[in-house]
Amino acid sequence: MMERGAATRGKVARSIEGAAAIEIKATIPDHQIDGALAHFGLTARNDEERYIYFFDTPGLELLGAGIIARARRIVGDDHDSTVKFRPVNPAEVGEEWRKFRDFKIEADASETSLVKSASFSMKVPPGLIKRVAVGKKPIAAVFTREQEDFIVAMAGRRIDFSSLAVLGPLMAQRWRFEDPACPWPITAELWRREDGARLMEVSIKAPAAQAAVAVGGFMAYLAEVGAERDKSQQTKTRWALDHYVAKLSSAPTPGVAPSKPVTERKRRSPSSSAP
Repeated sequence: MMERGAATRGKVARSIEGAAAIEIKATIPDHQIDGALAHFGLTARNDEERYIYFFDTPGLELLGAGIIARARRIVGDDHDSTVKFRPVNPAEVGEEWRKFRDFKIEADASETSLVKSASFSMKVPPGLIKRVAVGKKPIAAVFTREQEDFIVAMAGRRIDFSSLAVLGPLMAQRWRFEDPACPWPITAELWRREDGARLMEVSIKAPAAQAAVAVGGFMAYLAEVGAERDKSQQTKTRWALDHYVAKLSSAPTPGVAPSKPVTERKRRSPSSSAP
Protein backbone atom coordinates (compact mmCIF):
# COMPACT_ATOMS: atom_id res chain seq x y z
CA MET A 1 0.00 0.00 0.00
CA MET A 2 2.75 2.45 0.89
CA GLU A 3 4.64 1.70 -2.29
CA ARG A 4 1.52 2.18 -4.44
CA GLY A 5 0.76 5.48 -2.66
CA ALA A 6 4.28 6.71 -3.26
CA ALA A 7 4.03 5.79 -6.92
CA THR A 8 0.72 7.67 -7.23
CA ARG A 9 2.15 10.78 -5.64
CA GLY A 10 5.12 10.62 -7.97
CA LYS A 11 2.88 10.34 -11.01
CA VAL A 12 0.79 13.35 -10.03
CA ALA A 13 3.87 15.36 -9.11
CA ARG A 14 5.40 14.67 -12.51
CA SER A 15 2.20 15.60 -14.31
CA ILE A 16 2.15 19.10 -12.76
CA GLU A 17 5.90 19.74 -12.77
CA GLY A 18 6.60 23.42 -13.33
CA ALA A 19 3.26 24.61 -11.93
CA ALA A 20 3.25 26.48 -8.63
CA ALA A 21 -0.26 25.39 -7.68
CA ILE A 22 -3.10 23.14 -8.72
CA GLU A 23 -6.73 24.18 -9.09
CA ILE A 24 -9.24 21.35 -8.84
CA LYS A 25 -12.62 22.05 -10.42
CA ALA A 26 -16.00 20.37 -10.62
CA THR A 27 -19.19 21.60 -12.29
CA ILE A 28 -22.56 21.19 -10.60
CA PRO A 29 -25.56 20.26 -12.80
CA ASP A 30 -28.25 22.91 -13.11
CA HIS A 31 -30.85 20.98 -11.12
CA GLN A 32 -28.54 20.98 -8.07
CA ILE A 33 -27.42 24.61 -8.23
CA ASP A 34 -30.17 26.05 -6.00
CA GLY A 35 -29.58 23.35 -3.42
CA ALA A 36 -25.83 23.94 -3.45
CA LEU A 37 -26.29 27.68 -2.95
CA ALA A 38 -28.61 27.06 -0.01
CA HIS A 39 -26.33 24.41 1.51
CA PHE A 40 -23.36 26.77 1.59
CA GLY A 41 -25.34 29.92 2.41
CA LEU A 42 -24.40 31.69 -0.84
CA THR A 43 -26.59 34.66 -1.73
CA ALA A 44 -26.52 37.98 -3.59
CA ARG A 45 -25.67 39.59 -0.26
CA ASN A 46 -22.30 37.90 0.11
CA ASP A 47 -21.13 37.47 -3.48
CA GLU A 48 -18.65 39.24 -5.73
CA GLU A 49 -20.34 40.34 -8.93
CA ARG A 50 -18.50 40.19 -12.25
CA TYR A 51 -19.25 40.76 -15.93
CA ILE A 52 -17.08 38.68 -18.24
CA TYR A 53 -16.34 39.32 -21.91
CA PHE A 54 -14.48 36.99 -24.27
CA PHE A 55 -12.81 37.91 -27.54
CA ASP A 56 -12.48 35.42 -30.39
CA THR A 57 -13.21 34.95 -34.07
CA PRO A 58 -16.60 33.67 -35.26
CA GLY A 59 -14.90 30.31 -35.82
CA LEU A 60 -13.34 30.32 -32.32
CA GLU A 61 -9.87 30.17 -33.84
CA LEU A 62 -8.19 31.41 -30.65
CA LEU A 63 -9.88 28.79 -28.50
CA GLY A 64 -8.95 26.16 -31.06
CA ALA A 65 -5.32 27.23 -30.75
CA GLY A 66 -5.45 27.01 -26.95
CA ILE A 67 -5.69 30.78 -26.42
CA ILE A 68 -8.29 32.52 -24.26
CA ALA A 69 -8.61 36.31 -24.35
CA ARG A 70 -11.05 37.87 -21.90
CA ALA A 71 -11.84 40.95 -19.84
CA ARG A 72 -13.68 41.24 -16.52
CA ARG A 73 -15.55 44.06 -14.88
CA ILE A 74 -15.54 43.35 -11.16
CA VAL A 75 -18.07 45.40 -9.24
CA GLY A 76 -16.36 47.38 -6.50
CA ASP A 77 -12.87 46.23 -7.49
CA ASP A 78 -10.25 46.57 -10.22
CA HIS A 79 -11.15 45.53 -13.77
CA ASP A 80 -8.71 43.37 -15.70
CA SER A 81 -7.91 41.62 -18.96
CA THR A 82 -6.30 38.18 -19.29
CA VAL A 83 -4.50 36.23 -21.96
CA LYS A 84 -4.34 32.51 -21.17
CA PHE A 85 -2.63 29.63 -22.97
CA ARG A 86 -3.70 26.06 -22.32
CA PRO A 87 -2.03 23.58 -22.44
CA VAL A 88 1.57 24.67 -21.90
CA ASN A 89 4.89 23.13 -21.04
CA PRO A 90 6.18 25.31 -18.17
CA ALA A 91 9.78 24.64 -19.20
CA GLU A 92 9.07 26.43 -22.50
CA VAL A 93 7.64 29.57 -20.86
CA GLY A 94 10.20 32.36 -20.62
CA GLU A 95 11.40 33.48 -17.21
CA GLU A 96 10.81 37.15 -18.08
CA TRP A 97 7.07 36.79 -17.59
CA ARG A 98 7.34 35.53 -14.04
CA LYS A 99 8.32 38.98 -12.75
CA PHE A 100 4.75 40.22 -13.30
CA ARG A 101 2.51 39.97 -10.26
CA ASP A 102 -0.50 38.64 -12.18
CA PHE A 103 1.33 36.08 -14.28
CA LYS A 104 0.90 32.48 -13.17
CA ILE A 105 1.42 28.91 -14.26
CA GLU A 106 -1.08 26.50 -12.76
CA ALA A 107 -2.39 23.00 -13.25
CA ASP A 108 -6.14 22.81 -13.83
CA ALA A 109 -7.57 19.48 -12.75
CA SER A 110 -10.93 17.74 -12.78
CA GLU A 111 -11.80 14.21 -11.77
CA THR A 112 -10.74 12.92 -15.19
CA SER A 113 -8.17 15.32 -16.63
CA LEU A 114 -5.25 17.62 -15.81
CA VAL A 115 -3.80 20.38 -17.97
CA LYS A 116 -1.23 23.10 -17.28
CA SER A 117 -1.89 26.70 -18.24
CA ALA A 118 -0.09 30.04 -18.30
CA SER A 119 -2.09 33.23 -17.81
CA PHE A 120 -1.13 36.89 -17.78
CA SER A 121 -3.55 39.50 -16.38
CA MET A 122 -3.28 43.28 -16.29
CA LYS A 123 -5.51 46.00 -14.87
CA VAL A 124 -7.93 47.85 -17.17
CA PRO A 125 -9.13 51.43 -16.47
CA PRO A 126 -12.77 51.75 -15.30
CA GLY A 127 -15.22 52.28 -18.15
CA LEU A 128 -12.90 51.03 -20.90
CA ILE A 129 -14.37 47.53 -21.16
CA LYS A 130 -17.89 48.92 -21.57
CA ARG A 131 -16.70 51.22 -24.37
CA VAL A 132 -15.04 48.30 -26.13
CA ALA A 133 -18.18 46.17 -25.77
CA VAL A 134 -20.32 48.73 -27.60
CA GLY A 135 -17.75 49.38 -30.31
CA LYS A 136 -16.55 52.80 -29.15
CA LYS A 137 -13.02 51.51 -28.57
CA PRO A 138 -11.11 48.72 -30.36
CA ILE A 139 -10.71 45.37 -28.63
CA ALA A 140 -6.94 45.84 -28.58
CA ALA A 141 -7.42 48.73 -26.12
CA VAL A 142 -8.03 46.36 -23.19
CA PHE A 143 -4.72 44.55 -23.67
CA THR A 144 -1.30 46.00 -22.84
CA ARG A 145 1.86 45.89 -24.90
CA GLU A 146 3.28 43.40 -22.42
CA GLN A 147 0.33 41.08 -22.97
CA GLU A 148 0.70 41.39 -26.74
CA ASP A 149 4.40 40.53 -26.43
CA PHE A 150 3.43 37.53 -24.30
CA ILE A 151 1.14 36.34 -27.08
CA VAL A 152 3.97 36.62 -29.62
CA ALA A 153 6.36 34.76 -27.31
CA MET A 154 3.88 31.93 -26.72
CA ALA A 155 2.12 31.69 -30.09
CA GLY A 156 4.84 32.93 -32.42
CA ARG A 157 2.53 35.52 -33.96
CA ARG A 158 0.46 38.55 -33.11
CA ILE A 159 -3.31 38.44 -32.82
CA ASP A 160 -5.25 40.62 -35.25
CA PHE A 161 -7.63 42.05 -32.66
CA SER A 162 -9.69 43.73 -35.38
CA SER A 163 -10.77 40.25 -36.57
CA LEU A 164 -12.23 39.35 -33.18
CA ALA A 165 -15.77 39.71 -31.86
CA VAL A 166 -16.98 40.62 -28.39
CA LEU A 167 -18.66 37.54 -26.91
CA GLY A 168 -20.73 38.28 -23.85
CA PRO A 169 -21.10 39.59 -21.30
CA LEU A 170 -21.88 36.84 -18.85
CA MET A 171 -23.01 37.79 -15.39
CA ALA A 172 -21.01 35.90 -12.80
CA GLN A 173 -21.38 35.62 -9.06
CA ARG A 174 -18.36 34.46 -7.12
CA TRP A 175 -17.99 33.37 -3.51
CA ARG A 176 -15.00 32.25 -1.45
CA PHE A 177 -15.77 30.42 1.77
CA GLU A 178 -14.56 27.75 4.14
CA ASP A 179 -16.16 24.54 5.36
CA PRO A 180 -14.84 22.61 8.38
CA ALA A 181 -15.05 19.39 6.35
CA CYS A 182 -12.73 20.67 3.62
CA PRO A 183 -9.06 21.48 4.39
CA TRP A 184 -8.86 24.06 1.57
CA PRO A 185 -10.85 27.30 1.02
CA ILE A 186 -13.57 26.77 -1.58
CA THR A 187 -14.44 29.04 -4.48
CA ALA A 188 -17.86 28.84 -6.11
CA GLU A 189 -18.69 30.66 -9.31
CA LEU A 190 -22.11 30.86 -10.94
CA TRP A 191 -22.33 32.03 -14.56
CA ARG A 192 -25.54 33.16 -16.26
CA ARG A 193 -25.93 33.63 -20.01
CA GLU A 194 -28.44 36.06 -21.48
CA ASP A 195 -30.70 33.13 -22.41
CA GLY A 196 -31.04 32.23 -18.72
CA ALA A 197 -28.83 29.12 -18.82
CA ARG A 198 -26.63 28.63 -15.74
CA LEU A 199 -23.39 26.84 -14.98
CA MET A 200 -21.88 26.52 -11.52
CA GLU A 201 -18.30 25.56 -10.80
CA VAL A 202 -16.76 24.80 -7.42
CA SER A 203 -13.01 24.63 -6.97
CA ILE A 204 -10.09 24.65 -4.59
CA LYS A 205 -6.48 25.69 -5.01
CA ALA A 206 -3.64 23.84 -3.34
CA PRO A 207 0.17 24.00 -3.47
CA ALA A 208 1.69 21.69 -6.03
CA ALA A 209 3.10 19.51 -3.25
CA GLN A 210 -0.45 18.70 -2.12
CA ALA A 211 -1.74 17.86 -5.61
CA ALA A 212 -2.37 14.14 -5.16
CA VAL A 213 -4.22 14.41 -1.87
CA ALA A 214 -6.09 17.55 -2.98
CA VAL A 215 -7.60 15.92 -6.08
CA GLY A 216 -8.87 12.88 -4.21
CA GLY A 217 -9.79 14.81 -1.09
CA PHE A 218 -11.90 17.44 -2.82
CA MET A 219 -13.84 14.89 -4.87
CA ALA A 220 -14.47 12.87 -1.71
CA TYR A 221 -15.65 16.01 0.06
CA LEU A 222 -18.15 16.82 -2.71
CA ALA A 223 -19.51 13.29 -2.53
CA GLU A 224 -19.83 13.55 1.25
CA VAL A 225 -21.93 16.73 1.07
CA GLY A 226 -24.11 15.20 -1.64
CA ALA A 227 -22.98 17.34 -4.55
CA GLU A 228 -23.68 15.63 -7.86
CA ARG A 229 -20.88 16.38 -10.30
CA ASP A 230 -21.77 17.16 -13.90
CA LYS A 231 -20.49 14.15 -15.84
CA SER A 232 -19.91 16.23 -18.96
CA GLN A 233 -17.41 18.39 -17.01
CA GLN A 234 -17.92 21.15 -19.57
CA THR A 235 -15.70 24.18 -19.08
CA LYS A 236 -17.29 27.55 -18.45
CA THR A 237 -15.39 29.07 -21.37
CA ARG A 238 -16.60 26.59 -24.01
CA TRP A 239 -20.15 26.70 -22.60
CA ALA A 240 -20.17 30.50 -22.94
CA LEU A 241 -18.41 30.87 -26.28
CA ASP A 242 -20.49 28.29 -28.14
CA HIS A 243 -23.64 30.19 -27.21
CA TYR A 244 -22.43 33.68 -28.10
CA VAL A 245 -20.81 32.61 -31.37
CA ALA A 246 -24.18 31.16 -32.41
CA LYS A 247 -25.65 34.65 -31.96
CA LEU A 248 -23.14 36.40 -34.22
CA SER A 249 -25.06 35.83 -37.46
CA SER A 250 -27.64 38.45 -36.45
CA ALA A 251 -25.22 40.90 -34.83
CA PRO A 252 -26.30 44.48 -35.59
CA THR A 253 -22.77 45.85 -35.27
CA PRO A 254 -19.52 44.18 -36.36
CA GLY A 255 -17.57 42.95 -33.37
CA VAL A 256 -20.51 43.03 -30.98
CA ALA A 257 -22.44 39.87 -30.13
CA PRO A 258 -26.21 40.33 -30.68
CA SER A 259 -27.23 39.27 -27.23
CA LYS A 260 -29.75 40.94 -25.00
CA PRO A 261 -27.94 43.01 -22.41
CA VAL A 262 -27.37 41.30 -19.11
CA THR A 263 -29.36 43.17 -16.49
CA GLU A 264 -27.04 44.39 -13.78
CA ARG A 265 -28.32 43.97 -10.26
CA LYS A 266 -28.97 46.99 -8.14
CA ARG A 267 -26.34 46.84 -5.47
CA ARG A 268 -26.97 47.35 -1.81
CA SER A 269 -25.41 50.80 -1.61
CA PRO A 270 -24.30 53.55 -4.06
CA SER A 271 -20.66 52.83 -3.25
CA SER A 272 -20.95 49.32 -4.69
CA SER A 273 -22.77 50.18 -7.92
CA ALA A 274 -21.38 48.73 -11.15
CA PRO A 275 -18.75 51.02 -12.74
